[in-house]
Amino acid sequence: MPETDALRARLHSALLAAAPAARPEPYADALLARWAEPHRRYHNTAHLQAVLDHIDVLEQYAESPELVRLAAWFHDAVYLPDRSENEERSARLAERALPEAGLSQEDTAEVARLVRLTVTHAPEDGDGNGAVLCDADLAILAAAPEAYAAYAAAVREEYAFVPDEAFRSGRAEVLTQLLALPKLFRTPHGERAWEAPARENIEAELTLLTT
Repeated sequence: MPETDALRARLHSALLAAAPAARPEPYADALLARWAEPHRRYHNTAHLQAVLDHIDVLEQYAESPELVRLAAWFHDAVYLPDRSENEERSARLAERALPEAGLSQEDTAEVARLVRLTVTHAPEDGDGNGAVLCDADLAILAAAPEAYAAYAAAVREEYAFVPDEAFRSGRAEVLTQLLALPKLFRTPHGERAWEAPARENIEAELTLLTT
């Protein structure tokens, strides 16, 4: 598929930028297989592509854009909606795979740190790599209303095993916590372009869930 080939090429590029002697081929196929698992409705290759696209927009704010791109590939590489340790397992996968692919221990540690940061999406001030990954991952919150509605519906499909009342309560809690944050986005572009529409979308979804 053309989109799969394009994604594979993007991983090759990121790996070779971080480690010119890397051997990216088997890792691209293994990761793409994970992102294409049938139980995924939102956390799939379309989400991966969107995050990578947003990193392209934000890369000027990152200290190491190539490592941020690798973190994007791994950040939901392990994803089971009924589990709470997906980010940790994804980070450990990066810690095993990236040294084998040719990355240094230092760069591998940074990728794993970034993956773990997606638990909270709360990078420290001055963490450019973390701000770029977190903003790229959350950029869907600022999508046009119809795209946001499709995202919310896909999330509901991933949690189809959760009864409706429990899902509505849990989702409302998550959205309320997001709205309570001083800011959702940490890069200048994210704060300028995405903060206001994201809050509008979240408030609209929260209204639907609680009325």
